[in-house]
Parts: sequence; structure tokens; C-alpha cells
Amino acid sequence: MSDTFSLLFFAIISIVLLAYLVIAKKVHAFIAIIIAAAFVGLGTGMDATEVLNSMQTGMGNTLGFVATIVGLGAMFGQFLEESGGVDRLALTIKQKFGEKNSQWALVITGFLVAIPVFFEVGLIILMPLIYSMAQKTGKSLIYYGIPLAAGLAVTHAFIPPTPGPVAVASILNADIGLVILFGFIVGVPCACIAGPIYASYIAKKIYVPVPEHIRNIEARPVEALPSFSLVAALLFFPLVVILIGSIAKFALADGIVKQVFIFVGHPFIALTIATLACFKWLGKNQGLSADQVRNVASKGLEPVALVILVTGAGGMFKQVLIDSGAGQAFADVVALSPLPPLMAGFLIAISVRIIQGSATVAMLTAAGLMAPVVNALSLSPSLLALMTISIAAGATAMSHVNDTGFWIINRYFDISVKNTLISWTCMATIIGVVGLMLTLLLAMFV
Repeated sequence: MSDTFSLLFFAIISIVLLAYLVIAKKVHAFIAIIIAAAFVGLGTGMDATEVLNSMQTGMGNTLGFVATIVGLGAMFGQFLEESGGVDRLALTIKQKFGEKNSQWALVITGFLVAIPVFFEVGLIILMPLIYSMAQKTGKSLIYYGIPLAAGLAVTHAFIPPTPGPVAVASILNADIGLVILFGFIVGVPCACIAGPIYASYIAKKIYVPVPEHIRNIEARPVEALPSFSLVAALLFFPLVVILIGSIAKFALADGIVKQVFIFVGHPFIALTIATLACFKWLGKNQGLSADQVRNVASKGLEPVALVILVTGAGGMFKQVLIDSGAGQAFADVVALSPLPPLMAGFLIAISVRIIQGSATVAMLTAAGLMAPVVNALSLSPSLLALMTISIAAGATAMSHVNDTGFWIINRYFDISVKNTLISWTCMATIIGVVGLMLTLLLAMFV
């Protein structure tokens, strides 16, 4: 087996290779991660057969958990979108908060909407609401847009069943219920500071009018929307049940009651129940036939294939790092370093994020390198969950010109690159830095 220096060398070079392929050669992230995994395995002296077996094991182990959750979550989110559940959520929160507190209404809307739907989807669905509010009041589009974007970004990064935290939790063997709990505890302050508070400040510096080419999309008739209570119940049911299942593992004595709570509280079962409820209450009860319900569910699965494959490749990369010994060599270095493990995870994620742009790749790379560290240190379940949040925070910060999210904001806000950096990039970095500070603070008490 190669010495520690050699193992670390090939681990670092594999990350450089990954960044080079994605940035310079425009190779798809899925292919680039596979190449990097094979490179680090062969470079560290593994037998070719061992490398292939390790890659297969990593892909299978990761997808066995992640693919199921992401798939169920995608169908769940599609029904909320197709039925008008997202519209109902936004409308009710806006009405309850009023114009004076509209920023807070928007950050809450974004926070909740991003639980079942992807960041980009949530933004596109809700942008007509932002345009309408800015047009009505004459305020800068940033005043309303940044709070919405902050709520969407925080939940997308911190709270399962969104793919990023699910994948990291799977690689680190962190408890999903605890990740949800700490995701809310850390995410709410992050969304508030990066959203309404920062937006109120920066909107005074940058005035962005509603783009001239925008025409308000005709809203659905309010009477055709599902009730707010139904949408809220469907949204929170799986989260609450998963959290209860996690608490039951530690709080209840062994027995049938504990087993029931753990079974129903497993993400597979909780999301399956919630998705079936969507089939019934947002499908058939909204007048859809059985074929239409099936088509909506299938439509929800279409955009997640790429996410699932890239996530699986990340698990493959992680497994090769572990089996080659490169991950353990990195763990030994971190263990001897005065740097706290949570800080190490954050720094790796933000470094990869800055270099190649993708938050998902940054999360997977950091999780793969930190997996041997957390195993060697035997971290508690709570610290494993906080490590997941710390890595997600690092992968959220510093979104700039090599990130697709940057250009989505740039296009829909119709602003310059400079103003996108000042608004969106700063907002994302505030989320990352505040997220790290809160995880370090929480780690002192768990």
C-alpha cells in the first residue's frame, strides 16, 4: 500500500482532475466523477478488479437509499405543483402577513416550497408573484426576490428530502430525522438574515425594475386551488413523522411500539404514505383519472434522473477513496490537525464550490473525504447531522459565474453580472457563513 503522502497526493489530484474535466473540458459531472474515482483507485495502487468492485459497491449503496427518497420526493412535489398547492401556499401566507410583512411572507413561502420541489422549479413558479408585488409597490425587484431566493436556497441545501442533504447524510451515515431537525434550527436564522434583512439593505443600493418583457401570467382561479390546511398537512406530515421516528430510536425502550415508530418514521415509508395521500387528495379528489394521476407522478420523475446519477457517482467516488486508503490518510491528517471536523467539512465544500460551481458536486466531494474522518472519530449521531449541515453550508456559499443558479437569478431578475454578484452571491455566502457559525455553536451543546 502506498504511503500517506502518496495517498493524499492522488486524492488531491483526483479532485483537481474532476474540476478540470468539468470546467475546462465541459465534461458532464456524472462522467467526470466516474473518471476521478477510477483515477484515484488505480493511482493509489488498487487492483483494476478492486477498483471496479469498489465503484459498483459505492454506486449501489448510495442509490439504494438516495434514489428512493429523491424519486418519492419528486412525485410528491409534482402533485403540489400541478394541483396548485404551491400557489395556495404562497397566496395564503401573503394574505396572512400583509404587504407590510411581505418579505417575511416570501422567505417563509420559499422555505416551505423548496421542501417538495427543486430550487429552480420553486423560483420559476413563484417569480410571477415577485413581479406582481414589485410592480404594485414600485420597489426594487431585489427587495422581494432575495427573500424568496433565500428561503428556497436554505431549504434546498439543509432540509431533506431535497437531494443534497439526503446524499450527504447517506454517505456519512447521518440520521435523516436529526438532519431535518438541525436543518430547521440552522436554516431559519440563515434564511432570515440572508433574506429579508440583507434584501432590505441591498435593495436601497440597487434598484431593479420589473423587466419590460414580463407579462403577468394569468393566475389560476382561487376556488380551483386545494385548501391551505390540506397542503400544509401533506407538506409537514413526512417531516414530522421522520423526526418522530428518529426520536423514538433514542427515547423509547425496545419493543413493538418502538419498532412501529421507527418503521413508519423511516423516510421510505413516511414519503410513500405522503405520496399516496397526494395521489388521493391532490389527484383523484381534484378530478384526475387514474391515468392522469399516473402521468403526473411519471412527470415528476423525469427531471430527477440526472440528480440520481450524479449522486450515485458521488457515492462511487467516496467508496474508492475509502477502499484505496486515501480517505483514511486524509482522516489521519484531519485528526492530527487543530481544525475542528465541522470546519474541515465546510472548507472542503466551499473550495470545491468556488472551483467548479456545482453545489451537488461540492457536497458529494466533501462528504466522500469526510466519511473516513467521521468514522475514525466515532462522532455522535447529532454531530454527524451537524456535519451534514456544515458541508451543505460550504456548498451553498460563493455561488458565482460557474454556477447555473447564478445565471437563473441573473436571467429572471434581468440584472447585470455585477449586481448578481452583489445580490445573489452575497446572499448565498451569508447563508453559508451563518450556517457554519450556527453548526459550530450547536456542536458545543450536543
